[in-house]
Amino acid sequence: MPQIPVKVHELTVGQLAARSGVAVSALHFYESKGLIWSRRTSGNQRRYHRDALRRVAFVRAAQRVGIPLATIRDALAELPEERTPTKEDWARLSRAWRAELDERIKQLGRLRNHLTDCIGCGCLSLETCVLSNPDDVFGEENAGSRLLPSRLNKPAPPETDPAGVCSGSQPGDPTACEPSN
Repeated sequence: MPQIPVKVHELTVGQLAARSGVAVSALHFYESKGLIWSRRTSGNQRRYHRDALRRVAFVRAAQRVGIPLATIRDALAELPEERTPTKEDWARLSRAWRAELDERIKQLGRLRNHLTDCIGCGCLSLETCVLSNPDDVFGEENAGSRLLPSRLNKPAPPETDPAGVCSGSQPGDPTACEPSN
């Protein structure tokens, strides 16, 4: 890893990329999202203050635990004068993010446990599909594999093509055009 002399207070994008282990394109993206910033030289080259290294490390650590970039940006914006995050800042923010992460972990656990309940064919015609229709919310109003939330109150009649097959069904399927109850 290239060493940057202590007297150097600004880094080129290449130096920042080499020191942080983050691709130049990712640094540009972070800058476009307001996570880091640079100044432009007279030759229009980016120069980052040394504290961008800590901000990039902060962003990467938060991303690794699943925090969305918008949430990270909001957290960084709360710091006084947009200073570099400290260990105390990380501790405070990670406590606040813990509940959100715990809830996501519970949701993923429920999805994992219900994955075997799905027949996996893609038709989603089960009376109660735990993946696309949790708690059979749509079943209270209507039934059918082609049910769309916006069409709950107006079931459309099946359309047929000239061969007499309902649109969207497979030829030879005797139940394809049956209306749902």
